[in-house]
Amino acid sequence: MSFDAELEVVYNIANAPIRDFPYPHIFVRDVFPRNFYERILEQLPPEAHLRTLRSLKRVSDNYPDTRLVMPLTPEHVSGLDDERRPFWEGMAGWLLGGPFGQLMTAKFQPYLQGRFGNLAEQRFFDEALIVRDYTKYSLGPHTDSPQKVLSFLFYLPPDDSRAHLGTSIYLPKDRAFVCPGGPHHRFDRFDRMLTMPYVRNALFAFMKTPNSFHGVEPIQEEGVRRDLLLYDIKVSAAAPAVPPLGGAPVKFTM
Repeated sequence: MSFDAELEVVYNIANAPIRDFPYPHIFVRDVFPRNFYERILEQLPPEAHLRTLRSLKRVSDNYPDTRLVMPLTPEHVSGLDDERRPFWEGMAGWLLGGPFGQLMTAKFQPYLQGRFGNLAEQRFFDEALIVRDYTKYSLGPHTDSPQKVLSFLFYLPPDDSRAHLGTSIYLPKDRAFVCPGGPHHRFDRFDRMLTMPYVRNALFAFMKTPNSFHGVEPIQEEGVRRDLLLYDIKVSAAAPAVPPLGGAPVKFTM
């Protein structure tokens, strides 16, 4: 990733206003430079390099196989062809284990302090995955695991024709209901507040809270493919088992 492209992405995210309700989140249009976004689409990995979350043992056995991923780790990126491998090595080196995560935690710092108190006492690490969802994929409202801190969903559609496939924000019908994280809940227990449109070169990012209910409405159309680049910051007392391409997990400075 070029230095100019990195600066433009950071500028666009850093200056995006944080919306507080119902939980801290941002939505950014044209997050990447236009020509770089086209290159991302060209470099998306072939299907053979994507695996189900269940096969990677990242989810329970009842999780649908209609979501495929490729983690941006040396193990998975090394198998790409000679054109795609350097591209995704570069993306991982920019995203993971360094300044990008520091800037993102700094942006949400007041909210994170409300959750964690003294951030200097916490150990954060990050990860990134290329994600591909298919027809009939859906995710019931949920708040993510307690380990999650911040989630960044970079939408990667070829056009804006399926904006309705974006991730939705939900409010429980019982407005006092919260969830520490883990289970996916039934749609009929929630009101869909809005859907962050699945459009070209957009970013939806949010902080994990006990009420950060989000999900994906059931996809009914045939032949639907939903590509994303997912970047997460997590908290842990120990480093993850597989270091990212960007280096070993670091303790982000505020």
